[in-house]
Amino acid sequence: MGTIKLIAGFAVILAMFYGAWMLIPPYFANYQFQDQINNTAIGGTYSSKSDDDLREIVLKEAKELEIPVTKNQIRIAHIGSNATGLAIDVDYSVHVDLPGYPVDLHFHPSTQNKSIM
Repeated sequence: MGTIKLIAGFAVILAMFYGAWMLIPPYFANYQFQDQINNTAIGGTYSSKSDDDLREIVLKEAKELEIPVTKNQIRIAHIGSNATGLAIDVDYSVHVDLPGYPVDLHFHPSTQNKSIM
């Protein structure tokens, strides 16, 4: 009986490690993507880049991190008085195939930056 419990315990621990191995990378990529769009918003607030140029930058950053994003999922808006601020919102999902339990992880990284001028 003790051997069965030991084997079951190891199986549970292995399943937890496998689940973490499959689920942590999308969350880490989202964290990096959030940081990159924050930097893009700061740079975009003080540059003369068009919305399409900023959208291309965000799309390139997503492709580098292997995040499944299309141009239509990237929203860029000008905020504040005289539209001196910039907001970037992205909605995307990542499908993770866990054995017996496939899951879709939904992410919504967004940022706002207001000009100090």
